[in-house]
Amino acid sequence: MAANRSDGFAGAIGRIWARGGILGFYQGLIPWAWIEASTKGAVLLFVASEAEFYAKTLGAPDFVAGITGGMTGGLAQAYATMGFCTCMKTVEITKHKVAAAGMKPPGTMETFMEIWRKEGIRGINKGVNAVAVRQVTNWGSRFGLSRVAETGIRKVTGKENGEKLGVMEKIVASALGGGLSAWNQPIEVIRVEMQSKTEDPNRPKNLTVGKAAKYIYQNNGIKGLYRGVTPRIGLGVWQTVCMVALGDMAKEAVEKLTGEKVTAKH
Repeated sequence: MAANRSDGFAGAIGRIWARGGILGFYQGLIPWAWIEASTKGAVLLFVASEAEFYAKTLGAPDFVAGITGGMTGGLAQAYATMGFCTCMKTVEITKHKVAAAGMKPPGTMETFMEIWRKEGIRGINKGVNAVAVRQVTNWGSRFGLSRVAETGIRKVTGKENGEKLGVMEKIVASALGGGLSAWNQPIEVIRVEMQSKTEDPNRPKNLTVGKAAKYIYQNNGIKGLYRGVTPRIGLGVWQTVCMVALGDMAKEAVEKLTGEKVTAKH
């Protein structure tokens, strides 16, 4: 929906199904799942936990510490891995669009090498600044708003003196934080446009974040910048439950297994 901004939710589902049936919904899975998803644990969660811990040791409240951790982790993940990941995911999806138009699409590695030869590392990381803004606002919002929700739940349940929240309480807090974090959908739409390999003679060359935003607004209005926000709310809820609520639970499990206190723990 971010790429085909004239589609509604039902239209987007129909378009994807026509492109490959149930497998159409999994296009771009390999670069997304193998690389991007793994870096959420290897880079984002580690850096975010450390940053949140040090923010709290300096006296920051839960909300500020959560935002600090999420923004720092998102920034590290974006510039370390996300440019390549999102570029290749977009290439995979665009390749299937070319095939649907009746033309023979190039292979994934063929496309990668062509970008490398023409544009070098900058081409592979095209749109990385938009990705960085997205990740910083994504995870700053998700961690920060989840901590705000946790604080609210503590007040309602009378657990304001450091008592542990239950599993469902943590999941509810993370779901609220994840859903509300979709406010930055325009950044995701801009990122998709910057990395799109679809030829459009009306699109400005050498897109920047500002040029892409102007181009989308001129063609699709303010609604175009929020295309795809509904499924992204669902994605935000799921990812935040996994990364924040289950991440906290994983740290507690490690403590029990090792007998050592996890320092970077909320």
